[in-house]
Amino acid sequence: MTVDPLGVALPAVPLGLGLAGLLVRYQMRGLSALLGVGGAAVALVCAIAAAIRGVRGPDTGVTVAEFGRFPVTFGTWLDGPAGLVAVAVGVVALCVQVYSVAYLHEDERYAPYAAQVSLFTGAMLLVVVSGDLIALLVGWEVMGICSYLLIGHDRRLPDAPRAAVKAFLVTRVGDVGFLLGIVLLGLHAHSFRIADVFAAAGSGALSGGTVTAACVLLLAGVAGKSAQFPLHTWLPDAMAGPTPISALIHAATMVAAGVYVVARLYPLFERSTAALVVLAVMASVTMLLGALSALGQDDIKRVLAWSTVSQLGYMTGALAVGAPSAALFHLLTHAAFKALLFLAAGSVIHSVGTNLVPAMGGLRERMPVTFWTMTAGLAALAGVPPLAGFWSKDAIIEAAAGSGPVPRGVALIVLCSAGVTVAVTAAYVVRLWRRTFLGAPRSAAARAAHEPPWAMRGTLLVLAVPTVLLGLAGLVPGFGARLGSPERLAHLGWTTPVALVLLAAGGWVAWRWLVPAAERPVELAAESALGEPLSPSTAGTASSARSATGTDAARELLGAGTGLGRLLANGFYLDAVQDALVVRPVVALARLARGGDERLVDGAVEGVGAGAGGLGGLLARAHAGSLPRAATAVLGGAVVLAAVIAVAVEVAR
Repeated sequence: MTVDPLGVALPAVPLGLGLAGLLVRYQMRGLSALLGVGGAAVALVCAIAAAIRGVRGPDTGVTVAEFGRFPVTFGTWLDGPAGLVAVAVGVVALCVQVYSVAYLHEDERYAPYAAQVSLFTGAMLLVVVSGDLIALLVGWEVMGICSYLLIGHDRRLPDAPRAAVKAFLVTRVGDVGFLLGIVLLGLHAHSFRIADVFAAAGSGALSGGTVTAACVLLLAGVAGKSAQFPLHTWLPDAMAGPTPISALIHAATMVAAGVYVVARLYPLFERSTAALVVLAVMASVTMLLGALSALGQDDIKRVLAWSTVSQLGYMTGALAVGAPSAALFHLLTHAAFKALLFLAAGSVIHSVGTNLVPAMGGLRERMPVTFWTMTAGLAALAGVPPLAGFWSKDAIIEAAAGSGPVPRGVALIVLCSAGVTVAVTAAYVVRLWRRTFLGAPRSAAARAAHEPPWAMRGTLLVLAVPTVLLGLAGLVPGFGARLGSPERLAHLGWTTPVALVLLAAGGWVAWRWLVPAAERPVELAAESALGEPLSPSTAGTASSARSATGTDAARELLGAGTGLGRLLANGFYLDAVQDALVVRPVVALARLARGGDERLVDGAVEGVGAGAGGLGGLLARAHAGSLPRAATAVLGGAVVLAAVIAVAVEVAR
């Protein structure tokens, strides 16, 4: 048995350096930065080498454990999609590590933060290169643990621990199904190697019912990790974490993992029409729900978070209509422009000291590098040609308009939802861009804004390159072949002009109707929820807690304080629905179980103990009598026993 050394090095280097970084003392920032940046850089070099080397099939792997007749192996599978996705993960992780050195320059807990980012990166790369379902599951779960630690990094903020716990619990709900799906496939295929599972499905060893059940169970985990309806609610709240972590989670790790796993296991999914129909409905709701909710936000990071939910819906929609190569294409372009957008938003927050868009304005002249790079990112997000997002999104829409493995009516639902989402995306992009950068500054902090250090600006310029140019790679047939497409991914069809009309209409409506003509100045005190002054790295996350309930922002939303505005700002109140239908009943059941345990089980045990103690007390008091009474009792007992024995003997005769 053999393994690919390059495939092993990809996750092993950041995982190993991340574990080493956990042993570094907090005061040793330089060593922590060296381990974090170095691990990401080595992983990127390995990923580029794997992508250049070309497509390789799955290796045989090595057996790490045996459970009866089921061996558990560790092997890698560095095919075309794995190599390109690994490059995207490496680029984003390296940019995040470099950016964080400056962004968290005042953070006392930078050392564990850098180590956890390395572990997060290594876990995602393990998912990418794994040729075995068990190893894939290990990387999947390590990402969940690291997301909990990183989202809750700043423990001074009350929102951060709550958001971390919510992300952990919501994704765990889906992961139960994911685990059961893997077990079901392994037991019926008699192997956990992905290649063996594919072979079993092709030979008929896996029945259609088994494949459908396993795929639907896997989709539960995908819905949790990739923030698909109805398990999407954790992602906007995860904005309580540091902005570089938002970029890492939203761009190339965690949320991309679910999309990648479905693409990796697509030979199974295309054998189950029912699973693809479930995925199509989930994707259609997710993309439109996320875009509409983004339209109602006044927090710059929450706009981008809801936009991630929407764009993930595009990717899963492409998978549902039989276009995994288009889904992976959009995954790559989205990784570039969404990482750029979050890091640019972090630059704005670092300078202005708040997440609130109503407190910004006029930043174009004060932050030119941030303005132009974020403008490129927002244009790519909206799908403005010829930027990256235009080509990948157009490929998805064209795939939805064609014939696929799902019924035609289901594909039309995906197509209509994608078209409407194009217009809504343009609307919230224009609204955010105009309110953030144009007009007059609306706060003292906005008037004093300036560019961040070059460690932060440099990463924006690096990410701007793939944001602008990566989509053009879709015009090269070889690039499409790397992602599994028989032809080039980027080409114009009849859906292109329709999408451009919807794009222009959404942008015009936002410019004309959804941006207040003259917003009132906003003066915000840079205070945390604890009443302490904020460092630039934490000011933004604290202000997000004040943005959700501010009456001024609510009245200005969409130009009027309407019920529609509140509906969009609160994400259609799905959190409240889940709280009423799931959280409260589960908490009530838990309290009932606790009460039964305390009153019945514990009560019975404690009652037996109390009874035994009481009986012992009676006997103790009886034995504590004076000597004459004790002697009399003994003699009396002896007389009684003698009489009983005498009567018994007489009866026996």
